[in-house]
Amino acid sequence: MSDETIIERESPSWHLPAIIVLGLIAVGGLWFGWNASSKLDATQQSVTAQLKTAEQTMQQDVSSLKDRLAQDEKANADLQGDLNVVTKKLKITQGQLKVAREETTKLNDATSQKLTALDTSVHTELATKATSDDVKTVDTKVGGVATDLASTKEDLKMARSEMGTLIARNHDEIDTLRRLGERDYVEFTVDGKNKPTKVGNVTVELKNVNEKNNRFSLLMTVEDKRFEKKNRAMNEPVFFYTSGARFPEEMVINKVGKNTVSGYVSIPKANSEKAAATSTSGN
Repeated sequence: MSDETIIERESPSWHLPAIIVLGLIAVGGLWFGWNASSKLDATQQSVTAQLKTAEQTMQQDVSSLKDRLAQDEKANADLQGDLNVVTKKLKITQGQLKVAREETTKLNDATSQKLTALDTSVHTELATKATSDDVKTVDTKVGGVATDLASTKEDLKMARSEMGTLIARNHDEIDTLRRLGERDYVEFTVDGKNKPTKVGNVTVELKNVNEKNNRFSLLMTVEDKRFEKKNRAMNEPVFFYTSGARFPEEMVINKVGKNTVSGYVSIPKANSEKAAATSTSGN
């Protein structure tokens, strides 16, 4: 039996420390990786929270902008509506002013034609009638023409409003305007403050009087609508409309005293006739 030589090789002495070092390195790598992963998760969560907050803020801003845009659109629509109303009223006022001017021109033309006709008639009668009685009659007619002419001249001296209506300064001038037959006139006096007085289609309530400067303030009520007229001057017309009326009614204060005012309300014949027709159809 041959001898066998068994040679045992011992591991080098550096293997174990190397394994330990590698293990430590592996553990350190694992810890570093876990730490980095934790930080990454925390950073991701923070970024996600910030993005969510920014998204909520942006949604709130967008919602607020939408609300403001809706409000601006509504305000714009309201302003457009108001502009349309004002434009329509302006067109109506211009049309009424044109009609008033045309009526004034027709009135002056009619007055001139009447005077011309009367003058022609007088001269014709003077040429054809020779008796003293006829002459006296003609003289009377001439005197009447002169009176009418003087009255017409006085009428033309009256101030006119922006609507072309003549403004009466006293009772005699109101009677003169009545004879023209174009409008109805209701005279009134308000004696004392805060005492509502019904005049035609309007209720007048005196609020203040400046007797020295002939100015006043009052409250008007027309068909449940109240209008305050402050610091208005004497003989300054105030126009107002009633339902269904084509032309405005006019109120003029032509006398101012201590806690009292007097004046008149004039109503166009067209409005009166229409109101009468409406009342008849309703019955």
